[in-house]
Amino acid sequence: MTKLPLFPASVVGSLPRPQHVRDLIEKPQWNEVEERAMDAAVRYAVSMQEMAGLDVVTDGEWRRRSYIGVIAELAHGFTLEVNLADNRPWTVVTEKLAPKQPGFIAGEAKFLKSVARVGTKITLPAPALLGERLWHPVRSRNAYPRRDDFVRDCVAPMRSEIELIRRIGIDIIQIDDPHLCLFVDPEVRRRYEDPDRAADFAVDMINALVDGFEGVKFAVHLCRRAGARVRGEKHHAGTYGPILPQLNRLNVQHLTMEFTAAGADDLESLGRLRSDFELGLGVVDVTPGETQQPQQIVERVERALQRVEAKRITLNPDCGFAPGSAAKVDIDEVYLKLRAEAEAARLLRARHG
Repeated sequence: MTKLPLFPASVVGSLPRPQHVRDLIEKPQWNEVEERAMDAAVRYAVSMQEMAGLDVVTDGEWRRRSYIGVIAELAHGFTLEVNLADNRPWTVVTEKLAPKQPGFIAGEAKFLKSVARVGTKITLPAPALLGERLWHPVRSRNAYPRRDDFVRDCVAPMRSEIELIRRIGIDIIQIDDPHLCLFVDPEVRRRYEDPDRAADFAVDMINALVDGFEGVKFAVHLCRRAGARVRGEKHHAGTYGPILPQLNRLNVQHLTMEFTAAGADDLESLGRLRSDFELGLGVVDVTPGETQQPQQIVERVERALQRVEAKRITLNPDCGFAPGSAAKVDIDEVYLKLRAEAEAARLLRARHG
């Protein structure tokens, strides 16, 4: 496990994809030349983060055509279609899941570990999130009449992948569950007959995913679609209060959370989280065009320090920088934001170290 300094600077996961990376991931098959091109691109993504001064890096999720749809690399049973609602590519479960040869995400992890000089993180979608996005009451009904049964079947192929990632020596395996965090919003809660049961189920599935693994730190990323700001979509309101009982049942060591948006910076809720959680605070705004200065970031962290010990805090953006493979974000702007984050971490260490 990589030894990290006080106030380690990190990312959530995704980074903007240059056009040539977009072109690569759209190819149905790669030859040796294209494999080398993607390796070179990922080296650049890692180098950019390290040049910015980060202590924990990812591969930008650049090898994935779809973050959510990556489950189709781990199991048979999915169909790639076009969602009639928005004409975007859509992975939907249409048959009972059957395992594929594991190793797609582990391959990402192996390459990341081979090129990174600092701490490493690999990301996976949460089972309940997959159920929300990839199950359809009509298209999926022959295989899975009930969404929950599909969610349960997603756990096994993902656990096989986690075991391979753990052996590679990745420092942090982060499970992204923005679906769980939507239960902070009263409007979302009204759509469910029993919102607490739905949130409990999401937690149960994460706990089933991580149960029994040792030698790796697990994180859960929570956001109310902060990354939607990249696409101009609605940001869901509310403090973490309504889901604190669920969060405190998560059998993970680290929570990666929003902190720049109104409601997400609720200090009272932070103070009621389990004291053994590390908190990755989203102190960098991912909204395109919003500049971030080190002192801004320092001030956000200083607010959190009113309720959370310094040794528990990691700095990170409040979401990935490229949610959705089609998101267009300037990578130089991202570099400047990450550099400001790393500088803020240095200022905080000087003040509190």
